[in-house]
Amino acid sequence: MKPVGRNKFELDTPCLVLDLDLLDENLQKMQATVAAAGKALRPHAKTHKCSLLAKMQLAAGAVGICAAKVSEAEALVQAGIPNVLVTGPVATPEKIARLISLLHTAPFLMTVVDHPANIELLEQLLAGAGLSLDVLVDLDIGHGRTGVAPGKAMELAERVMASDSLRLRGIQAYAGNVQHIPRYSDRRAASLKRLKQAAAVFRQLQSRAESCTIFSASGTGTAKIDLAIPELTELQAGSYALMDAEYLAIECADGSECADYQPALTMLTTVVSVGHGRQVTVDAGLKALYKDGGHPRVLNPEFPNLQYDWFGDEYGKLSARSRGTLLPELGAVLELVVSHCDPTVNQFDRFFVTRGGKVVDLWTIDLRGRSQ
Repeated sequence: MKPVGRNKFELDTPCLVLDLDLLDENLQKMQATVAAAGKALRPHAKTHKCSLLAKMQLAAGAVGICAAKVSEAEALVQAGIPNVLVTGPVATPEKIARLISLLHTAPFLMTVVDHPANIELLEQLLAGAGLSLDVLVDLDIGHGRTGVAPGKAMELAERVMASDSLRLRGIQAYAGNVQHIPRYSDRRAASLKRLKQAAAVFRQLQSRAESCTIFSASGTGTAKIDLAIPELTELQAGSYALMDAEYLAIECADGSECADYQPALTMLTTVVSVGHGRQVTVDAGLKALYKDGGHPRVLNPEFPNLQYDWFGDEYGKLSARSRGTLLPELGAVLELVVSHCDPTVNQFDRFFVTRGGKVVDLWTIDLRGRSQ
């Protein structure tokens, strides 16, 4: 039976469901929030891995799209999205050659640099191709993952400014380690402290290079906070579009659970085994739901006291939180808020897009598996 037109609870499971109304609400809300602050939005495609959804973000007002990997950028450009920022250092000849090949159809493509050897290799291959490339200096503002220390950023920027094939467009300063700090006050203090360091570097660079106009940073967990930084020009938030249990568990400014954006993405899973006391087994395990992140939440109102736990590669476990809790029967379909949207989406080939509980479309997750 074709899925379009069916009730979502009739779908084969496990599967990913995307509520079109909630998705559109999330996209419009973030775009309006950013625009009201006089900033731009360059959302991250690594969250949804779907070029169609990326085009929706552009149509809503985004200035471009972020990609974590060259392979993601390739898929986006192939889908007709030329304005892509590759947010991870591209540090090998093969990866750089692939990046450069995209410039013929995507001249506004950008990437980041965080080491002189990285810059030298880019220059060599760009010179051979007779092309130039816009870059941002990637700052490490406390995450310790990629980027150059703020104190060494000017030296690296000078190296870029002296290049014939690279043009300095600004900085990137992403603090992924602060996005999920539970308490709002702690998260706010941590993010502002880090971004103020980056802002000081950005001001220095702007005084040296007219081309330095981009200060790209932030994520869903600190989006509202970071808009208070005057120098910040654009946000890289991504998870706001889909949401997950990890982001729903952090506080808002008023101390309540964060509900700025709704869980447009959910997973359907079926009870496949019962008769195990105060628990049942479902067909969504490690191969469907990424484990590190928040705890998946059951949305079915008739089962308010069930807790999901991973139960192996193929299975999950739904346990009663208290005695007398109603357990679902064999064959029942449960709807879950996923733990961490990015890697969970990467497990599937498509979204079942719904409106009012009915499937209205299928969207290919065409960036899935793009890990190179």
